[in-house]
Amino acid sequence: MSQPRISELRQALVPLSPYLITALVFTTAVALLSLAPIGYMRDVYGPVLNARSSDTLLMVTFILVGALLASSFLEWARARVMAGASVRFAEAMSRRVFSASFQANLQRLPGARQALGDLLAIRNFITSPTMVALLDAPMGLIFLGLVFLISPFMGAFSLFGALAVLVIGVLSERKVSPLMTQAQRFSFAASNFAADSGRNAQVIEGMGMRAAVRRRWLALHKQFLRDQALASEAQARGAAASKFVMLAQGSLLLGIGVLFTIWGILSPQAGALIIIAKLLGVKAIAPLMQLINSWKQVVVARDAWERLDEFLEKVPQREKRLSMPAPKGHLALDAVAVRAPGTKKTVLVDVTFAVKPGRVLGVIGPSGSGKSSLARTVIGLWTPIAGSVRLDGVDVSGWDKAELGPHIGYLPQDVELFDGTLAENIARFGEVDMDKVRAAATLAGLDPIVAQLPHGLDTEIGDDGCTLSGGQRQRVGLARAMYGDPRLLVLDEPNSSLDERGEADLVAAIRTLSGRGCTVVVITHRKGLLAATHQLLVLADGRPKMFGPRDQVLAKISPAPAAPAAPPLEAA
Repeated sequence: MSQPRISELRQALVPLSPYLITALVFTTAVALLSLAPIGYMRDVYGPVLNARSSDTLLMVTFILVGALLASSFLEWARARVMAGASVRFAEAMSRRVFSASFQANLQRLPGARQALGDLLAIRNFITSPTMVALLDAPMGLIFLGLVFLISPFMGAFSLFGALAVLVIGVLSERKVSPLMTQAQRFSFAASNFAADSGRNAQVIEGMGMRAAVRRRWLALHKQFLRDQALASEAQARGAAASKFVMLAQGSLLLGIGVLFTIWGILSPQAGALIIIAKLLGVKAIAPLMQLINSWKQVVVARDAWERLDEFLEKVPQREKRLSMPAPKGHLALDAVAVRAPGTKKTVLVDVTFAVKPGRVLGVIGPSGSGKSSLARTVIGLWTPIAGSVRLDGVDVSGWDKAELGPHIGYLPQDVELFDGTLAENIARFGEVDMDKVRAAATLAGLDPIVAQLPHGLDTEIGDDGCTLSGGQRQRVGLARAMYGDPRLLVLDEPNSSLDERGEADLVAAIRTLSGRGCTVVVITHRKGLLAATHQLLVLADGRPKMFGPRDQVLAKISPAPAAPAAPPLEAA
């Protein structure tokens, strides 16, 4: 019989056991030391007052102060232990969650955006006062036991109060949990919508869409506020009810003690014990009250745990790939079929071709024919549902991306740059080799642009390269793709933002790289780049229509016009 699967999050908790055990030991010690003020009160109103001894008072005062100092130190130590546990948990899961989030974004899976936020919510919960209340809750049994030692009847009454608070907590949880879950759903939707709006701020402002976008965001935000307010109201009702039980129990315990004294069940000298029982009964309920007051945090952490656990199960860890030698660039696709991630639409069907190292393949076809999908498939971003994509005879999906990446250059249609220096962007935010950066910049025709920048290659280009024009951003993207002498270069509409000079520089760069043995795949709508190609692939509706040497394919697409007919001969 197979063993039940243990989730990754639960496995990450196993190394935290020493931290939690230490925290529980400290919690128990703090709970026992918290009895010091009660013992001090008993001694002051008992032996000290009866003996009228200042020396005894001084001694018990020193003991009290020592106990309080020890309790404060242990609480600080417990906080440090829980902080260490949260750091250990984050270190164990951060890389995994980030990689899973990144992979989910590539596959267009839901939950990618909030995975890191869920991990942060769990980590914060470990160090929160609510977690301390959870650790304190079992200590209430110690205090209840002490009340039972004073009087079984008073102990039973204290137990009844604790059970009443527990029932209030369960009822509050049933009311608060669904409301908080719904509120979080609207909160995530509003946050995602706001993030999408921010990325398209120029379009929204330029086309007068701000009011409509704001109305959409406000509708989601108001739903979040409504559900959160209802959850807060339900939690407040539970907190008020539990506070009533705690206050009533404290006073009623005192009244019951007096009543038992009147009835003779307790001796008249047990006045101090009655007060002690009252205080212990309140302390037994206090952790439960704190949990009810902060139950929203428990719900948030629990939902974050469940979402993250489910998300990691949907995005399993990649198996460690075998190390491969550096590729030479022989690209071959065999009957490849591809489905767009997150959809059931097949975007490529039966694509077969091969390109030798040093050759340039041009890919042309109408919009929506699958050209960009082919580019993503060639570099391994999208995995075929049938067929294979091989580089030097090895399936691209079998390569370790960190190992293969430096040998691949890729320029998508939408060039994404990052906040940092120009050199860092060209060097792919790895270790910056300035010689390679300059070589790539020169190849992409960036030298005149770099010369105009205030700090040259060390110039900060801002978020998404906001300080650069469209053509400059595309040249930077080209330099990044060409950085480090790649063996396979895939360019998707690389001249869409370039002028004639830029296009001429691009043709020269492609020929240079081809001469170095780099395999180049160029997707284009413009005929200017076709001069640099050796082969052409024509796509239509995701299927290859023609493939072969450039001139032969062009001749089939645009046959030479027929010679004009000779004029008729005139009659003699």
